Formats: sequence, structure tokens, C-alpha cells
Amino acid sequence: MNIVLIGYRGTGKSEVGGILAKRLNMQCLSMDKEIVQRAGMSVSELVNKHGWPGFRDRESAVAADLALIDNLIIDTGGGVIERPENIENLKKNASIFWLKASVTTIVSRIQNCTDRPSLTGGKTFTEEIAEVLDRRTPLYKKSADHEIDTDDLTPVQVAEKIIAFLGE
Repeated sequence: MNIVLIGYRGTGKSEVGGILAKRLNMQCLSMDKEIVQRAGMSVSELVNKHGWPGFRDRESAVAADLALIDNLIIDTGGGVIERPENIENLKKNASIFWLKASVTTIVSRIQNCTDRPSLTGGKTFTEEIAEVLDRRTPLYKKSADHEIDTDDLTPVQVAEKIIAFLGE
């Protein structure tokens, strides 16, 4: 059984995944890092060369491959929910946790990150996050087995909530 973490950038997926890996003695894999490793280029380079559809194609391949492995914590990219087949594959052997946060919290957590190209173009950073989050929220909600609001929680507290859900 796998643990899959979904949510927008800045909601704590990577940090919580690392904490869970240590506490549960599981391996944590970042889908984005796996995509970068397989492509031999950064996300920005990949998107510049192949566009977001090319990135999403690689993301779908990684989701299908990871779904075949057991005992993983899978830290997904924020857009993994944009293709239903990704969630269908990941759900075959996983409990999916949506880590969510407000636009204000997300902006404060990732405003200095420069490793991702724009998803919408021509908007302010905050406007882009609000627009994309508004579009993705129903997809996150539909995909998740559990939801955890991370606004006022530390990554350790989020990990503890996930462990508590798993124990139920």
C-alpha cells in the first residue's frame, strides 16, 4: 500500500513525505524529481522544449510506473490531478491525501521559488496561484481519500494526522 500526497506547490508535500518516510520506514519518491531524472533536464527546460503537454505525458508515465510499486510515499506534482488516468493508476494501490492551503499561505511559502515556469502567463504570481488553485480544487477534492488543511500546521503535525488516518 502506498501513500500519495497531492496538492498545490507549497502545501508541504515534499517535507511531509520525508517525515512520513522516516516515521513509517518507507521510501519517499518525488514524481517531479523522477520526471527530471528521466528527461535529463529541469522542469523549466522540459516545459520550454515540449510544453506543458509534454511534461504531463512524462508525469502520466511516472504515475503509471510508481503505481506498480508497493510501500512508497509518492510526492506528486501539483498538476497530477489534471489527467484522470494518473489518479486512477495511483489509487489502485494507495491512500490519497490532499494537502491544502490558502492562496496567502501558498504565496508566502513559495514566493521565492524560481524553478517553475508560469502555468497561465501574464498574471501576477498571486493571481496565477488563485486561478490555478480555483481550477484544480474540484479535481483535488474528487481525487482525495483524505483532506488536510496545512495552513496552521507544521509538517510534523501534518504527518501525524496522516499516520492517525492510516491507523483508523
